Amino acid sequence: MLAGWQPTSPDAAAARQHTLDLLADGPLALSREHLPGHVTASALVFDTTGSQVLLCLHGKLHKWVQLGGHCELGDLTLAGAALREATEESGIAGLRIDPVPIDVNLHPVNCQGGSVSVHHDVRFAVFAPAEAVAQVSAESEALGWFPPDQLPHPLAGGTARLVAPGLAAFRRASPRPAP
Repeated sequence: MLAGWQPTSPDAAAARQHTLDLLADGPLALSREHLPGHVTASALVFDTTGSQVLLCLHGKLHKWVQLGGHCELGDLTLAGAALREATEESGIAGLRIDPVPIDVNLHPVNCQGGSVSVHHDVRFAVFAPAEAVAQVSAESEALGWFPPDQLPHPLAGGTARLVAPGLAAFRRASPRPAP
């Protein structure tokens, strides 16, 4: 999927290539046990109007960030992993995902036993149903809906750059009114 993906920025293009190189290590590259780095999946969740995005105040980072995390054995695709993570972390049933990534980002994290690893995060746009009510999970301190042009602080690096490609995905996914 990443090999044929059209990157949304020069940074995303470089991150995609590094991620494709990492995936040459095989399925282990999807596991947090692969300490040099591993693939993760995340989602920028939009409300039904596209005028609000859902972010979580991450419990360990103490920064606002999109929802997401590690791939699990039952995840068949990266989009599926991102959708599972968004559902678990938001408590919202009925989320829909655009299966085309909106970004790929590399960032160092402290993983198992305090060692530093690199997350190769493949990011997607996700759309909440009209009746969506978010519920804080054990992984976050808070959840909040924010206008895309008024994101909260402190904000995790790379989160703001998801807005433009996420809104483009929202426009592609939104039904057009009949003429």
